[in-house]
Order: sequence, then structure tokens, then C-alpha cells
Amino acid sequence: MSALKKEYKRITTKSLVEMKANGEKIAMLTAYDYTMAKIVDHAGIDIILVGDSASNVMAGHETTLPITLDEMIYHASSVIRAIERCFVVVDLPFGTYQGNSRKALSSAIRIMKESGGHSVKLEGGEEIAESVSRILSAGIPVMGHLGLTPQSIYKFGTYTVRAKEEEEANQLKRDAKLLEKLGCFGLVLEKVPSKLAKEVAESLTIPVIGIGAGDGVDGQVLVTHDMLGMTHEFSPRFLRRYLDLYTEMGTAFKSYIKDVKTRDFPNKEEQY
Repeated sequence: MSALKKEYKRITTKSLVEMKANGEKIAMLTAYDYTMAKIVDHAGIDIILVGDSASNVMAGHETTLPITLDEMIYHASSVIRAIERCFVVVDLPFGTYQGNSRKALSSAIRIMKESGGHSVKLEGGEEIAESVSRILSAGIPVMGHLGLTPQSIYKFGTYTVRAKEEEEANQLKRDAKLLEKLGCFGLVLEKVPSKLAKEVAESLTIPVIGIGAGDGVDGQVLVTHDMLGMTHEFSPRFLRRYLDLYTEMGTAFKSYIKDVKTRDFPNKEEQY
């Protein structure tokens, strides 16, 4: 049962836990640059994720694996300069935390110091528990990520729904509880059955944000370029396109090209 919506001048980890407790859904989108982040923040988004999906969206890589820590810091710095209200989560990229908790802490500290980000996000459960603990010990907020973990795509070999089988579902539930116990302020569940995601969300006091995890979680996240229809090759079931900017921008560009070629632009009023 939801309560009256509370207005927050700035979103914090405390705000997000309160929102879950009050039954208010949390809205989260990605941003990788100043201009987009300014628009998204001004619209009233709760969380901006500076995702390693920048590897795909901004750089054109097939996977999230190639993006570097320096590149993530660059993107996060651009976003931080734009925002006034929302909470910013920055992905730790592949190779900066797995298997080495000291490296994980060093990576997280660089993100916090050099970008001004508010928190970091890591993929995985018990296998990264030591890294999560070490980062948290430095006072850095951590968001977990379970289910489909794109940094492990070559291990899984597919982007299909995760935790459909009982053994994997039980492991996911254990990992979620562990991440909460360690001190994570929130959790992303990606591409898992909606019934399982709802069960996990109801078992935790921290907010659970879903992407392809149904409506029983505490909030939703999408890649902004996907929901705006700027990308058109990617059409998973969970994606709702709110605009078709790929077509609209293409039309605008063609109009500009035509106006330049026909000498219609600039006209007399558009000159000094």
C-alpha cells in the first residue's frame, strides 16, 4: 500500500530506502554525457546509471567488456556536472574488481574521487563478496547486480533469461540476501522471471530495481537510448519505446541536407 509521495530535493541512498518503504516506485535511466544527463535529471529521474553499456551505446562495441576505467570516469564526470537532484550510480567496468578486492577498492576510489559519482555498481554475488566488503569499508555506497550479468556474457554464452531453473534461482536468492547483509544500498535484477524477482524484492529491505524483471520489484531501469528509440536493432520484450528518435532524427537530418544543398539554409533572417 503506497503512501503520499514525498518530495526530495536531492536523492540519496536514504531516500531510496524510504521510497521502497513507502511503496513509491523508483525510476532509473542511463546517461553517459552532460547534455543527456541534464535533460534526464531535469525531468525528475531518481537515479542515473552511468552504465558500462556506454561500451555498446557510445562506442559501438558488441559487449560491455572493452570499456576501461578511465573511460567510465570520463562519462561519469560529464554526467555529474549536469545533475542537480538525482542519485548517480557508476558501473565498475570488467576487470577492475573481479578476483582482487584491493584492486576493486582502488577502482572504486578512483571513480568517486575523479568523477564525483555517488556510488558504484558491481555484477555478481558471493564470488565478489570480498570486493564489495572492502569497497563498503571505505564508505563508498555499493549497488549489486544479479541475474543476467553482461560482463559474464562469454561464461553464459547467451543473453537469455537467467535463474529459470531452481538451482540458479536459489543461488540468486542467497546472493541477494548476502549483498544486503554486506551493506549494499540497492540491487539491480536483470532478465529474471517476474515471480522470482518479486520474491527477492519482498524479502529485502533495500530497493530492487528491475530490467526485464517484471512489475513486482521496487523500480525500473532502461537504457535511455533504447527507450527513446535512438537504437533500433535491439528489441527485447522488456523494452518500451517512448519515442522513435531514430526515424525523427533521420528526417530532420535529411531536411537539413536538402536545405543546404538547395541554398534554402541559411535564409536572410539567419545571417548577420
